[in-house]
Amino acid sequence: QVQLVESGGGLVQAGGSLRLSCAASGRTFSYVMGWFRQAPGKAREFVAAMNRNGGSTYYADSVKGRFTISRDNAKNTLYLQMNSLKPEDTAVYYCAAKYGSMFIIEESSYNYWGQGTQVTVSS
Repeated sequence: QVQLVESGGGLVQAGGSLRLSCAASGRTFSYVMGWFRQAPGKAREFVAAMNRNGGSTYYADSVKGRFTISRDNAKNTLYLQMNSLKPEDTAVYYCAAKYGSMFIIEESSYNYWGQGTQVTVSS
């Protein structure tokens, strides 16, 4: 069983930065880890993911070049560094973990989810 707890959300002006953290309990080094987000009135969408050893990363086109995903397996922690934030990045951000390496950008393939952390970007 894996439990995920996100932190680091908040209110920031456009152009600013935030770093989200996801503290995991259990042996998450064997899982693919990812970030998703859900804006008001919209479906949850993929943001970024990283494979088990951190050798491969995946990003949504909307965040590529601005967000960076990283993980520290020794600390069981996943990070999302968000730079050059835009008002359209406003959403609840969720950390997720999954078995296997297939369908990494598919929400339905993830087995464990955190409770989410709110990110609000003002214009």
